[in-house]
Amino acid sequence: MRIIIDAMGGDNAPLAIVQGAIDALKEIDDEIILVGDEALIRNTLEAKHYKGDRISVVHTTEVIGNDEAPVRAVRSKKDSSIVKGLNMLKNGEGDVFLSAGSTGALLAGGLFILGRIQGIDRPTLATVYPVIGHQPSILVDTGANAECKPNNLLEFGIMGSIYMEKVLGREKPTVGLINNGTEEGKGTALTKTAYDLFKKSHLNFAGYIEARELQNAVVDVIVTDGFTGNAILKLTEGMGLMVLREMKSRFLETTKSKLGAMLLKKQLMGIKKEFNYAEYGGAPLLGVKGAMLKMHGSSDALAVKQTIIKAVPYVEEKVVETIQNSVLEIEEILISE
Repeated sequence: MRIIIDAMGGDNAPLAIVQGAIDALKEIDDEIILVGDEALIRNTLEAKHYKGDRISVVHTTEVIGNDEAPVRAVRSKKDSSIVKGLNMLKNGEGDVFLSAGSTGALLAGGLFILGRIQGIDRPTLATVYPVIGHQPSILVDTGANAECKPNNLLEFGIMGSIYMEKVLGREKPTVGLINNGTEEGKGTALTKTAYDLFKKSHLNFAGYIEARELQNAVVDVIVTDGFTGNAILKLTEGMGLMVLREMKSRFLETTKSKLGAMLLKKQLMGIKKEFNYAEYGGAPLLGVKGAMLKMHGSSDALAVKQTIIKAVPYVEEKVVETIQNSVLEIEEILISE
């Protein structure tokens, strides 16, 4: 397998990308292609004392920044690391594409260069949602589609369920629809119509769920529109960091013994690890004709490594092909309406 990575995307590129790639090669047997400024990438590889032959470099002269208009940047910067990487994926020069670069450019590039899977109206970003003490859930959508129709939510649920089962290994994952109450009669016109579609599907549908229950691992796949999903994700990240910071500060102030402090530190580090997005890898853009994963813009080497490792089952379990085969069920449900 050949894993294509945008070496110029993210706050810590190319250092974190290169280090993550080197670390990942210790756990996988595949090849990695780094796309970006060749001289800079090779200097970084040399600085990290990499001597292997499973990392190759493809040179590009441009980078798409987060402050650029995504569509215009994708169309004008043909030699950027994002556009070059996606074209390589489309042309069969690699099996999956990873980037910590501009989310907007990745979404635009995924649609314009790879194209939507026929029958899928809207691709979706599926992000791992950490749950303390339990296996994580995934949240779809987390920002690709601010406004949605009921059939979009059904697509998100089916694609998220496939990814959860194939990549994260959860058999018959439960699926829940975010709402302002769990009663069937509650919600907006969007959620009420979507609810009826979900009931007709083959999904292991658990019904409506409230946002306050997400931390209790009530379902495996959490479905909502991209605006709501992004707000939930950002709020969870902020609250998690705040709670961990306060716990560390207050408990360490009151802990007198060194042994107590050491035990407490170990517990806090365990919670921090469960809440750390870097442990879970990137978010797949599901619904396009190719395997691609979006990493957090501030990804460190650990996040890059974990995303590379998650990319392997994404390709090997043929997630894209499985989604293509699921389109018929979506069409049948919508026709019955």
